Amino acid sequence: MLEKNQSAPLFTTPNQDGDSISLADYQGSKNVVLYFYPKDDTPGCTIEANQFTELAEDFAKVDTVVLGVSKDSCESHQAFIDKFNLKVGLLADTSGELCDAYGVWQEKEKNGIKKMGIVRSTFVIDKQGKLAEVIYGVTPDGHAQSMLELASKLAK
Repeated sequence: MLEKNQSAPLFTTPNQDGDSISLADYQGSKNVVLYFYPKDDTPGCTIEANQFTELAEDFAKVDTVVLGVSKDSCESHQAFIDKFNLKVGLLADTSGELCDAYGVWQEKEKNGIKKMGIVRSTFVIDKQGKLAEVIYGVTPDGHAQSMLELASKLAK
């Protein structure tokens, strides 16, 4: 698992539009809130995406871009964005490489059944590409606000 002050693993992966997005695109100009979530259009994931959307302008004011990541397809991401009018970019990690690089693909247990899945996690990456915050096991409600507070401190 990753830790604060490490270099963030570099990536290039498609977004909801099929455009390639790289972490390197933001180095030197934007902080990045990279949040991993299990699946588009599920209750916790919708709460989290909607709350990040509500604060999208505030994140922009502190030079921070918010990117959500799941193993859903670009098409699924676009449908999720359209349904809820989301204002965050969503990255399609269909191969699971990005999930592996950030250590979020883990064994989970629900109702006594163990299976592999994405552990809801968030990484705040500063303009130099360092991990300013690493949180595994995120609770969706209120998470966007706490990430905005963190991003605001990086902007100063």
